[in-house]
Amino acid sequence: MHLILLGLPGAGKGTQAKLLADKHGLLHVSTGDLFRAAAAEGTDLGKRAQEYMSRGELVPDEVTISMLLDRIAKPDAAAGVMLDGFPRTIPQAEALDAALEARGERIEGVLYIKVPEDLLMARLTGRWSCGNCGAIYHELTNPPREAGTCDVCGGALSQRADDRPDTVAKRLETNREWTEALAAYYEQQGKLHGADGTGEPADVTGRLEAILSKLSGAAA
Repeated sequence: MHLILLGLPGAGKGTQAKLLADKHGLLHVSTGDLFRAAAAEGTDLGKRAQEYMSRGELVPDEVTISMLLDRIAKPDAAAGVMLDGFPRTIPQAEALDAALEARGERIEGVLYIKVPEDLLMARLTGRWSCGNCGAIYHELTNPPREAGTCDVCGGALSQRADDRPDTVAKRLETNREWTEALAAYYEQQGKLHGADGTGEPADVTGRLEAILSKLSGAAA
């Protein structure tokens, strides 16, 4: 079963993808991992991808999809794959559909983890770290005993530029555009399945499991 996991930054997509893939014997594939593995193996496609990345350029879709098809043809992907972070655009989604169809395969389901953006902002902007000992805190899940001060060494806590509200807001806006476009694309195909991403991670996993159970039953 080939699946795609969609979700905005902070929705817990990476965590859930790994949990579900491990439980169901699926290969969890992210494009970052794909590029790194291909480059480490020294494959022709890996070398081509590395050339683009070393120049700071985006890897062309045809190279990425060829790498993906090579990867999911390996024995450890026999039970299926969980794609995380790809596709990101409609042309990528269309090219992936065409490539899979040529092999007699398809995307069976797209799981869309939905979380209100005010909660995503709280999750993504709540991280602080100690410049002295490196301890990490989060305002929601692991706050320091005294705001702005490290529990471990008493050092001052600071926030990375990536975790500041203005930066996070721009990141969410950019990701929202392509995520919603992909959601509409797969909804037209009848493959989109939304899941509430609020609450404890185990609760979210349970909701996603219920979707997978239906998909498995439909595929049987």
